[in-house]
Amino acid sequence: MKNNTLKKAILKIHLWLGLSSGILVFIIAITGSLYAFQEEIQDYTDEYRFVTKQEKPFLLPTQLEEIARKEIPNKVLHAIKYNGSVKSVEAIFFHYEPSYHYIVYLNPYTGEVLEKTNMEDGFFNFILDGHFYLWLPHEIGQTVTASATLVFLILLITGMILWYPKNKNAAKQRFWFKWKKGLKWKRKNYDLHNITGLYVLIIALIFAITGLVWGFQWFGYSYYTVLGGEKSLVYEDPISTIKTKKVDKPLDQIWTLMQKEYPKAKSIEVHPPESASSSIAANANPEEGTYWKIDYRYFDQYNLEEQKVDHLYGRYKEAKIADKLLLLNYDIHTGAVFGIAGKIFAFLISLLIASLPITGCYIWWGRNRKSNVKI
Repeated sequence: MKNNTLKKAILKIHLWLGLSSGILVFIIAITGSLYAFQEEIQDYTDEYRFVTKQEKPFLLPTQLEEIARKEIPNKVLHAIKYNGSVKSVEAIFFHYEPSYHYIVYLNPYTGEVLEKTNMEDGFFNFILDGHFYLWLPHEIGQTVTASATLVFLILLITGMILWYPKNKNAAKQRFWFKWKKGLKWKRKNYDLHNITGLYVLIIALIFAITGLVWGFQWFGYSYYTVLGGEKSLVYEDPISTIKTKKVDKPLDQIWTLMQKEYPKAKSIEVHPPESASSSIAANANPEEGTYWKIDYRYFDQYNLEEQKVDHLYGRYKEAKIADKLLLLNYDIHTGAVFGIAGKIFAFLISLLIASLPITGCYIWWGRNRKSNVKI
């Protein structure tokens, strides 16, 4: 009797949370699936992302910086990113307030401007804006999206409790579709909701948790702390000690150092100092398509001495298990940690997740319609 009462209460929680958040969960899941292959699609469609390999060295960062600044004047140059011998260099102009994000694609051998793009325009930015912010103002949208994701996490847990069969006979219908001829669509829809929910449960939980790490600061910090993390999650550039004398072309020297220390890196990024007290940040990524193994380095812009940081984004070799799990968060969320197979899997699971609010709503609609029929 008590179990029956508890299950009815859980059913009501599942029902009303599902109805109130269903459309949001659907949008988040669909936009996530549409964004899954954006890198591969853009590599296929955007010729300016590639160059012909030449038997000569790349231009130095200061040379590319001068060219890029003429294309995007009076904006903050965030970084110059070298992407290997057959890909164009990205001069990234980025700022939070006022908000803008431009990329100038350059030939690393000649400095030729191949393309200038506004990253706040275009199809994939529209999709990403929907996934992160539901196309609302970012301050509001992030909270709404994170709240919907938290509700979805509760729905997954309550759904599993409701799915759990009473006996062996009931269990036979819960693991796979056993549809007899003439079975009504309502029953088929009910099975679709329950069985699909079962098989996406674990991956959906991972999607929800990794999404919440970004959505709520308290969740990300709690998650990291439970894993045993001890570093700060707030990114901060170390401060350079302002001096009258400065080494010649420090950005070029750091680039040369990074190229020497990471000869097999798939990409190397250097960040021009934005003020007299800023450091020169640089990073190297040993893998293409993932981000968790990036080595982050920081140097005093006046004497090029390396500076240590207390936050998560430091030397990869110094990262502990909790640090690596948090650095893996994006690559797990997108499936990229398992390569193209992982992305395909994440794409398919996202589509199945998007179906759950639809089948769930149809279950409610069918029952509500039945209860309203006059006898």
